[in-house]
Amino acid sequence: KILAEAAALKKSAAAYMHPEVGVKTTDPALFGRNYFNRYSAPETEDERAEILAEAAALKKSAVAYMHPEVGVCSEDATLFGRNYFERASAPDVESMEEAEEKAKILAEAAALKHLARDYMHPEV
Repeated sequence: KILAEAAALKKSAAAYMHPEVGVKTTDPALFGRNYFNRYSAPETEDERAEILAEAAALKKSAVAYMHPEVGVCSEDATLFGRNYFERASAPDVESMEEAEEKAKILAEAAALKHLARDYMHPEV
């Protein structure tokens, strides 16, 4: 009885360690029907192509996410726009009031710089 159990354990261990061997049986009650490889099975090529397309799109998104330095390449004419703010012919938008305020701030900054220099170097 012990030798039979040891042989069964050895057979079980060999089946576990070598799954590539497969299962061999001759009992007709153990055979089943394969519903995926039969001739009347629905076509899976369309699903396979769709899955591969989705996987390629996910890979492209992952590469774009992980490498932002690559940039975006586009050739669709509808995606190009015009930059109205940084073009060469854009007019300056600084008004007269803003120019006067800017001059006043620069004059105050120059006066403060002069006072700071006098404070730090009284010997001059």
